Amino acid sequence: MGIRPQAARWFELLVPREELTRALECLAETGAVELQTHSQPEHALELPGLQQVLESYGEYARRFQTWWPEGEIPPIEEALEPVGAMQDALERIRAWASDAEPLIERGEALEVEGLQLAELARALDVPEGRLPGLHALAAAGPVLGARFYRLPPKTVPRSLPASVLTQSMLGADETPYLLAVGPMAQLESLDRQMAALKARRIMLPEWLPDSPAAAREELVARRLTLDKKREEVRAALAALEDRHGLPRALGMMALMQWFAGHAPSLPVTEHFAWVTGWTSDLDGHSINGALERGRIRHLLRYKEPPEGLACPVVMHNPRWVRPFELFPSLLGTPGAGEADPSRIIALVAPLMFGFMFGDVGQGAVLLGIGLWLRKRVPVFGLLVPYGAMAMVFGFLFGSVFANEQLIPALWMHPIEHPTEVMAIALGFGVCILTLGLLLDALGAFWRRLFMFWLATRGGLLVAYIGGVGAFLDIRMLDLMWLGFAWFVIGTVLTSRHNKLLEIPKALGELVESMLQIGVNTVSFVRVGAFALAHSGLSAAVIGMAAAAGDGLGWLLVMILGNALIIALEGLIVGIQTTRLLLFEFFIRFLTAEGRQLRPLTGPGTAIRPTGRSSP
Repeated sequence: MGIRPQAARWFELLVPREELTRALECLAETGAVELQTHSQPEHALELPGLQQVLESYGEYARRFQTWWPEGEIPPIEEALEPVGAMQDALERIRAWASDAEPLIERGEALEVEGLQLAELARALDVPEGRLPGLHALAAAGPVLGARFYRLPPKTVPRSLPASVLTQSMLGADETPYLLAVGPMAQLESLDRQMAALKARRIMLPEWLPDSPAAAREELVARRLTLDKKREEVRAALAALEDRHGLPRALGMMALMQWFAGHAPSLPVTEHFAWVTGWTSDLDGHSINGALERGRIRHLLRYKEPPEGLACPVVMHNPRWVRPFELFPSLLGTPGAGEADPSRIIALVAPLMFGFMFGDVGQGAVLLGIGLWLRKRVPVFGLLVPYGAMAMVFGFLFGSVFANEQLIPALWMHPIEHPTEVMAIALGFGVCILTLGLLLDALGAFWRRLFMFWLATRGGLLVAYIGGVGAFLDIRMLDLMWLGFAWFVIGTVLTSRHNKLLEIPKALGELVESMLQIGVNTVSFVRVGAFALAHSGLSAAVIGMAAAAGDGLGWLLVMILGNALIIALEGLIVGIQTTRLLLFEFFIRFLTAEGRQLRPLTGPGTAIRPTGRSSP
């Protein structure tokens, strides 16, 4: 597809009404369809009772979702009647909930008890001799009572009630605890004070033995018993799930929710449904193949899209280019009549980064980080080409972990040739901006406005080439003046307004445009400036390492210095690369007013069937 985004194509699909659910599933399988209706249908698909079913399902989900198993989305053939399928699934869920609620209440009580026992076991793990008789504390009352609190780290309670006796202690993990004994009224006041400090009260059950050691043994036994009870609850719930077919019911609800989210806006008649939208399947092979595999009777046709609808675009870039789609996406999506710069950026961005950050060792570190993190955080995938190009320029500049003495420079040491480095950066900027102006011409050609571009902005390109070339040959100034006249005359002649009044306007636009492109060109000098800064910072690290002497001091300075360069300058160079592309290159040709195709997704990806199983 080259650098031009592919315009999606409008399609219209007629299917039997009873096969609509399966037809939508088949369309979702292609990953190449976005549904869109272009008119208010005389008859929309009616799903009677849908809202009530969804509300009831939502209530059950809020109450029981954490206890539900993983759902099983059924074959699409089992869901030909959406409302009937949802009603059946809801009845199964309702029957399961009725039988399971006592078990869930018991399970929740066991969960709470388990948390309390775990908290108590942790609190009892204090040095021997610090705890008094636990049974006496637990059985205290009704006039006097006891409290045991776990405090937040480094918390010191102040202004405790005078009639309350307290003892502070530290657990094995240095967690602070507070034991309090006193009148019940004063302890209630202490409860409020501890709650304000975000302390947690530890319950002291009456079955606790007096001895901490015996209490720990009792806790172990009770937690084993508790685990057996929880296992019994889980087994009983699993039996109920099988009896009521809960996984299939939950999957059916997910499938029907997905269907209900797409189907109600589709026009229907008594026997047929009309599906319309956009597709990247230009020849229809994918859509026809999916419908035929699903044995859907259908009639598919392509036609011009209705007026007033924004046509989405599809980006068809090779896999190695896709990470660089991030750059134009920062402005938006290229329209069908604009160039997608992703392939160009895939070459230019690493080249700029490597020139500013040329070092074999530091580039290898960035490459390794990119390979390690790119699957977890896709944006880190950019570090792979960035690091690789930094290594290439590292060999060209003769730099390995800031040391320019280990290998010979295949090209030059930047710090020794500052003028050449700045000139190369400036020349690179001229090439990039010229390319941007040419891409603007290409976009005008695609939009059938090339003659207008040629008569107007073509003069800017000629003037820019002449102005830059004048630094090499003064005779190129003639070309610059020709470009000025070209732009002004072309702008005046193509205007539909008063020609005389357009002359000062064209002159003002010419001055503004040339100043802007001049500033854009000078901005690329920073590419050379950062290459020199990187070389200078590397020299500083080597100097400090030499001053630290041999051995551990030298190694420590080298590690910290290179880490600082990689983290700080690597970030700054990455930002500068992005900035130059966005604000100097893209503004030459990219308005990014398009929108990408949003493919229809199937129920297995659009909606998760269930919550999670109970622990």
